[in-house]
Amino acid sequence: MSNEIKYAFRIVHISNMADIVQYGIEHANSSHSQEYTSIGDESIIEKRRLNINSDGIVLGDYIPFYFGPRSPMLYEIQHGFNNVKQRAPSEIVYVVVSIQAIIKGNIDCFFTDGHAFSRITKFYDKYYLPKLNEIVCYNDVYAKYWKSEDDLDLKRRKEAELLIKNNLPFQYIAGFVVYDDYAKTKLIDCGVDSTRISVKPNFYF
Repeated sequence: MSNEIKYAFRIVHISNMADIVQYGIEHANSSHSQEYTSIGDESIIEKRRLNINSDGIVLGDYIPFYFGPRSPMLYEIQHGFNNVKQRAPSEIVYVVVSIQAIIKGNIDCFFTDGHAFSRITKFYDKYYLPKLNEIVCYNDVYAKYWKSEDDLDLKRRKEAELLIKNNLPFQYIAGFVVYDDYAKTKLIDCGVDSTRISVKPNFYF
């Protein structure tokens, strides 16, 4: 049996962990997020606030997750490319959610089969989540690299997203992935049970 996509991942700065433990995953405009440390390309974040797709969906109204690790955005963050502030891998935490938990909780969301800004990317509402693995390919989203002369569309497909409409309570977080034991200790200090933390340096660049 081939591998299946079972989880979605959101990368956050480790300084946000205390709030995540207390409030879950919240939108950037949440009343609890005044001290939120943002990572990523601010120009893309702003573009998402303004982008409206053909279904009238404003991407900035949703909390984005990827279906696999080692995203092109993480690469930019770790290397400080494209005017993105460089962050050490130990500063970056993967917040992991279970696709099945999202389905069972009837969480308001949709997902894409590629980068949300691409004209050829398709959007699917939450009722298609049980068929996720028929729409999004595990090998694409878990690909270690995305530049291929034989497959020029791989980068777009690797950046398929789960987009969640409302704040997501802590109970929906399946666990966390960190780069090293230093980061693991920081999460434990924030109140995360050690059994819910995986140290996976291979999830980073």
